[in-house]
Amino acid sequence: MIEPIVGSKNAERVLLYIFAREQGYTREIARFWNSDADSIHKQLVRLERGGVLFSTSLGKTIVYSFNPRYAFLKELKALLNKALSFYSQEEQDNLLIVRRRPRRKDKPL
Repeated sequence: MIEPIVGSKNAERVLLYIFAREQGYTREIARFWNSDADSIHKQLVRLERGGVLFSTSLGKTIVYSFNPRYAFLKELKALLNKALSFYSQEEQDNLLIVRRRPRRKDKPL
């Protein structure tokens, strides 16, 4: 959708993932999109160098989030919101659901 603007499909995926879930790390994003972790990591590093993202360490994991000091953050989020609206409802639901731990075995849906 916004690949021509951001430069690559993986950059779009990284931005959409972090927009929807507010943070993410390399393997988590790569697993979600069924993509190569190395190419996702390269985009994360590129976006961090550009000031769009910032990283924090949680143990051995480096977690990325939007940089609140980025000058065009409001506009970028508006663009990502518009791009997300063009995805199918199923893709939107999958992207927006944040589950950090498995559901209890007998818990009803």
